[in-house]
Amino acid sequence: MNDEDRREPVLGSIDRVSEMLFGLFMTLSFVGAVSVVDSGRAEIRTMFFAALGCNLAWGIVDAVMYLVRTLADRGRKLKLFRAVQSASDDETGRRLVLSAMSSSVRELVSVTELEAVRSRIVALPLAPASPSLRRDDVLAAFAVFLIVVGSTFPIVVPFMLMSDVGAAKNVSRLIALIMLFGGGFALGRFATHRGWKMGLIMMGLGVALVGAIKLFGG
Repeated sequence: MNDEDRREPVLGSIDRVSEMLFGLFMTLSFVGAVSVVDSGRAEIRTMFFAALGCNLAWGIVDAVMYLVRTLADRGRKLKLFRAVQSASDDETGRRLVLSAMSSSVRELVSVTELEAVRSRIVALPLAPASPSLRRDDVLAAFAVFLIVVGSTFPIVVPFMLMSDVGAAKNVSRLIALIMLFGGGFALGRFATHRGWKMGLIMMGLGVALVGAIKLFGG
């Protein structure tokens, strides 16, 4: 089980970037609600704590859901392993292994390869009765929380440092768009080696969000 469940520490690249993007979009929506004309330092402070509070809540929810997804995925693997190990014959075991694969992978594997996987599963120690979480899972969930919450600060720092609310709002949006492009670029490079396209898509979503907020008076 350890080999199948092993992950890169502490989160995978896609997980880290995706959580950062979620936090960015959420913070950007709060920043867009700041009115340049009516905002004073008290309103800016309120906005900061509102954005931070929202991302704190989202970070907690996302961290918990990460643990739930991990537990569910591990439970699905345990169920498959127990079914293969207790299969009445080799052919039934191979069918179970094949059914757990995606449709695209099924077309690529041969009977010999399926039998190799089935044999490895049968040779494993008996699977435990129920899935469990490990220390690395909790660390990964905590990393999810930190990434979501941490994405708040670069966007709101200009409001803390600049007295001109309008200028701070523009700088904040620029930082958000640059970070969105960087996150999209990283995802694109990981998936298709054409990072700039995904970077532009993420930046475009940010521009669309800012435009929608402006349309409604933000």
